[in-house]
Amino acid sequence: MHFFNYLRSRLNDGETFSQLLFLIVKLGLIAWLILGYSILAGAQSFKVGSFNIRYDTPLDTGNLWVQRAPVVANLIRFHDFDVLGTQEGLKNQLDDLTAALPEYQRYGVGRDDGKESGEFSAIYFKKDKYKLVKSGDFWLSETPEKPSKGWDATCCNRLCTWIQLEDKVSASRFYVFNAHFDHKGRIVRVESAKLILAKMAEIVGKEPAILTGDFNGGHTSEWYTTLAESPLLMDSYKQVKYPYRNNGSTNAFGKSPASTQVIDHVLVTQHFQVKKWGVLTDTYHGKYPSDHFPIAVELLFKSKQN
Repeated sequence: MHFFNYLRSRLNDGETFSQLLFLIVKLGLIAWLILGYSILAGAQSFKVGSFNIRYDTPLDTGNLWVQRAPVVANLIRFHDFDVLGTQEGLKNQLDDLTAALPEYQRYGVGRDDGKESGEFSAIYFKKDKYKLVKSGDFWLSETPEKPSKGWDATCCNRLCTWIQLEDKVSASRFYVFNAHFDHKGRIVRVESAKLILAKMAEIVGKEPAILTGDFNGGHTSEWYTTLAESPLLMDSYKQVKYPYRNNGSTNAFGKSPASTQVIDHVLVTQHFQVKKWGVLTDTYHGKYPSDHFPIAVELLFKSKQN
């Protein structure tokens, strides 16, 4: 009503109808540009995480999955991750999270058969924000195309899962890789880092990409530096002035002294600006949602990606 009164007063002051029409079009264009910029800026800023949720085992007395499941789901929802790489989740755990978090879609396969058996390196993403474009998996071994142990690994098959997402608003596309490194063999971890770099170069090319994961190695480990000091990737942790690191990324459910070492990581290509990095130390009734703390990173595209 106020706007129409304003137009009427302009007419009374001698403005022609064509002049007023031009004014209306100009104001509408300005409003459209402001709205479009706000939408695009919001679409480019997003939150990525890495979270080893600890596999479901009856040996974790006092920290059973049935107790932890709603807490893990609440943590993910509250911290509002747009994309989250998880490690160690078994199918029943992932199904629980999917049921509790219907706003997310997931992709991943079991490491033991490439289907549903064994731990997953599943990636969750907000399905109202992103469209899944491509997906795949490879094993951290000399035979990456099939379930297998690699090099000096003696425990388990190790897997890297990847997806390509498209932002439904901006149409920006980027890749997300998520891996869980071996925890014993040195050679397998070094070779796994080399393999991931080779696969990323093959799959991603020069497109934006993110690598999340439990590397089972800190900032001085050879496999970490192979990745973080490569021409392809940089550690998001080192891109912020004030990383939120009050302790390390593992807690052993409080059964051992607090660790100062960060072994869970989020690495990115040069396409991203890192706004925030932190270790999330959420607890419930003095207990931990997992034996790892999640890593949370806020990212921004340096420029619009097509």
